[in-house]
Amino acid sequence: MKFNYKQKIFFSFCLLITLFAGSIIFFEKSEAKRYKTEALEERLNVYSSLIYRSLQKKDTFDIETINSIISSFPRNLRVTILSHIGDVLFDNTISKDDLKLENHSKRPEIIQAQKKGSGSDIRISTTTSEKYLYYAKQYQTLYIRVALPYNIETKEILKADNIFLYFIIILFLIAILLVYRLSNRLSQSIRQLRDFTVNQQSSTRAIKTNFPDDELGEVASQMVDNYKELKHSQSQIALEREKLLQHIHTSEEGICFFTASKKVEFYNGLFMHYLNIMLDKKSTNPAVILTDPLYSNLQEFIQAPENNGYYETKIERQGKQFNIRISIFDDNSFEIIINDITKREKTRLLKQEMTSNIAHELRTPITSIRGYLETIKSQNLSTEQNQYFIDKAYNQVINLSQLIDDMSMITKIEEVPQSFDFEKVSISEVIEEVYTDFKEALQQENIELYNSVPENCLLKGNRNLLYAVFRNLVENTIKYGGNKAHIYISCYNEDEYFYYFSYADEGKGISGDEHLNRLFERFYRISAGRTRKTGGTGLGLSIVKNAIQIHKGTIIAKNRIEGGLEFLFKIKK
Repeated sequence: MKFNYKQKIFFSFCLLITLFAGSIIFFEKSEAKRYKTEALEERLNVYSSLIYRSLQKKDTFDIETINSIISSFPRNLRVTILSHIGDVLFDNTISKDDLKLENHSKRPEIIQAQKKGSGSDIRISTTTSEKYLYYAKQYQTLYIRVALPYNIETKEILKADNIFLYFIIILFLIAILLVYRLSNRLSQSIRQLRDFTVNQQSSTRAIKTNFPDDELGEVASQMVDNYKELKHSQSQIALEREKLLQHIHTSEEGICFFTASKKVEFYNGLFMHYLNIMLDKKSTNPAVILTDPLYSNLQEFIQAPENNGYYETKIERQGKQFNIRISIFDDNSFEIIINDITKREKTRLLKQEMTSNIAHELRTPITSIRGYLETIKSQNLSTEQNQYFIDKAYNQVINLSQLIDDMSMITKIEEVPQSFDFEKVSISEVIEEVYTDFKEALQQENIELYNSVPENCLLKGNRNLLYAVFRNLVENTIKYGGNKAHIYISCYNEDEYFYYFSYADEGKGISGDEHLNRLFERFYRISAGRTRKTGGTGLGLSIVKNAIQIHKGTIIAKNRIEGGLEFLFKIKK
């Protein structure tokens, strides 16, 4: 049977109080019995003294005198007179003729009397076969022994008073009651604490607690507060862990965690995807990265007894480039992260190429401007000649300014496309604005612009970017199309989501389809009239393509059967 905390306290205190009360009762009864026994012995001593005094008055041993004095004593009092060697001289319970008893010198009370002068004993008499309380006292030449039968009457005399017993019992019951209340109070905090922990496990609701205002209650309250704080911390940790796992699953990095013993703890699907791209044979075990020879450098780092806790390497496989990083934690567990850096590397190379191209493109106008200015400075030219070289230098400055503007725009389109605000834009109005700005240049080349885009062709876009699209297309025709390269702009189709446009000219077109796919690359030029001499920056069509892509569209270039070049593109409404 299992006892609870309250029962253990109650029974423990009850046992302690019972032992204490029993000890007191036992001690008190023993002392009371001893006290009453001494009082009775004192009474028997008086009897023996009276008998001895009566015998002293007579010079001889007179039985009649003894009987006369005994007659005044209690009737059941037994009187025995012994010689100094223990022979029985007189016994009032035995007739004179039958007075032939054994020597009493070995009786306990006689032995005590020999040593102390008096002695007592309770035992059954060998003479009368009755139980007596004996008292013997030694005198000069004899022993006088008096005895009372140890019957109910004598027992009652020696019996302790029950008043003290009743008092102890009452105190015992009061103590038990107090112990019960005390154990109930002490166990209240424990019981509530137990109920709190049990109910908290099976219930999501907050459990109310009302602990006593004492030290144990304070401890219990503190434990409950600590438990609530711990549960809150655990829920927060679980929530953050769930967030972390969701982040890992949706991350664009392949991530795998390993224990210190190199066991897989957690990984996402992208980690296995990247591994299988690099491996010759497909695998479903992330730990293959710790055994395959392809990752030997990584494995050597992990096995090294001393390392800085971080290692990074690159692997190129299947036309892709991967960056692999490993971080070792304080408990020797570690994580391995794989990134597909193919696009990033291409972007880096593209930027490197673009930087080189920009330097190359800037060098030409700057060199020309320098040459013109040096000519003006070093030679004595006429006013007309000076003006000629100044105009040449000015035109190169305009080209340089246009190049810088185009580079700024394409950089902004690629790196911060979100910076462009979108609004309702009329494509027909944008085309008319471009026509107005380039009307003079078009007339110089005898080019007509035919705009058949309806006025209700509205879409949500950035007006400046849409203007740049048509401006660069028109500029491209003016510079490379040649004389009378008439322009035709139309919206030839639309659906629920897109407008479909055609921009065509009657220019020279492009000889060779191999150039069409590269037409939108930065600084890409082809022969047959498309050189720097025409003044282009080499970025116009690249701006067109990127601006259309920002509007969720696409563009392609094709040669027309009738001659010239046609651009087909779509823009989201």
